[in-house]
This record gives sequence, C-alpha cells and structure tokens, in this order.
Amino acid sequence: MVIVITGILAGIVAVFITKPVEGYVDSVRRAELTDAADVALRRITRDVRLALPNSLRVMSSGGVNYIEFIITQSGGRYRDSTDGSTGGDFLSFTDTTDLTFHVLGTPPTMAANDFFVIYNLGVPGSDAYAGNNRAQIAGIVGNTVTLAANPFAAQSPPLPSPSSRFQVVPGGLRAVTYACPAAAGNLMRHWNYGFNSPQVVPGGGSSAVLATNATCSIDYVSAATGRNGLLYIGLTLTSGGESVTLFQQIHVDNSP
Repeated sequence: MVIVITGILAGIVAVFITKPVEGYVDSVRRAELTDAADVALRRITRDVRLALPNSLRVMSSGGVNYIEFIITQSGGRYRDSTDGSTGGDFLSFTDTTDLTFHVLGTPPTMAANDFFVIYNLGVPGSDAYAGNNRAQIAGIVGNTVTLAANPFAAQSPPLPSPSSRFQVVPGGLRAVTYACPAAAGNLMRHWNYGFNSPQVVPGGGSSAVLATNATCSIDYVSAATGRNGLLYIGLTLTSGGESVTLFQQIHVDNSP
C-alpha cells in the first residue's frame, strides 16, 4: 500500500516538475547559444581591429562567406631622410641593395621572419598581398633592422609613408580568414597560409572551429567615413531546434 501511494504521489509531483525542468534546460541551452555567438563575434572583432589598413576584403564562394585580412602585431616609425634627422641609417627608397635602417624610439615587438609593411593602400603598387610594400625581416640588433630584400626601392614611383610609419605582420600568422557558411555549418578561422592576390579560398596553414551549426551574413564598406571602414556581421547559431542571432558592426581603421 505504501509503495502504491508513493507511486501516485510521484506521478502527481512529476506533472508539476516536468515543465519547470524543461524550461530550465531550454534556458540553459539558449544562454549557451548566446554566449557561444558572443564569444565568436568578440574573437572576430579583436582580430579585425588588428588588421593591416586596407587589407580587409570579403567574398562568397561555394555557399561560404569569407572575411580575410592581414593581421598586425605592432608598428612604429622608421628613420627617413625627410624627417629632419641629420644622422643614422635611413630606409632607402632608391637602392634595392640597401637592406638596413633604424627604427625610431624603442623598437616595437618584431623578430626575424616577421614582415615589415609600409603605407598599404590596397591598390596596385601598394598592396601587401602582392608584396610590393612588404619585406621579410632577416634580423634585428638594437634599433637596426635588416631586411631579406628591399621591395620599397623597387616601387615605381616610390611610396614612402608620409609620417614614416610601418606595421609589423607576424610571420606565424600572416593573413587570417574567417569562413562562415550561408547555410548551417562550422564557423572556421584559418591562418598562416601565406598571402594570396587576389583573394581565394584559404588552403593549407592552420585552422580551428569557432562555432558549429553556424550561418553568417556579412557586408563591408571600405570607406564608410573617410579612411574608416565598417564591417557588418550577422551570426546565427542553432541547437535543439532553436536559433539565436547576434549582429556586430566593427570599425576598421584604414589609415596607413
């Protein structure tokens, strides 16, 4: 008799507990979806804000949306003959055999095999993907940088930075691509596959999954305000038959 009564009471209690438990499980799933989407968009935003000016580009191919840019790790100023200096080792824009120069102030974070980029405009003659304003660093001693080659002196006409600025691209990352399908699939990050001109689907290098069951919509205006671009991303993640969609607008600094 006790067992029968206990079973009846358990059945009655279960009726009242089922819905709250289901509601809790649903809330947890929705919170996890929102958190995963937020983390993915924050990761993309952090990387895009390190993009080399005028290097961000987008394309769609095979049902996948691609965002590509060359990522930087630091920057500074090089010694130039027009900056008022009366001595030091100037970066040459006329002699391709002159491979050394001084950086001004405390040298930024850079090492051998990183890349040194000047005044990237993203146009023919000044395109880091093509390599005519990008040089690999062979070595650094104090404030003296030695390049593996000097492509800046081969530019016609020469295109030095008006403010003698440069950016450093890490050799172990180089270009980065975020790939997100227009239909449900994996949101991927690709890096260290080299420099491609023009943009192609990334191959080789390293890759990682940022989110699963993801779909994306993207749009990019390279000159939304002067030299500032605006990247728009709509990211949708799906789980358990439910979806969450987050939108992000990312400021892109295109001042070289």
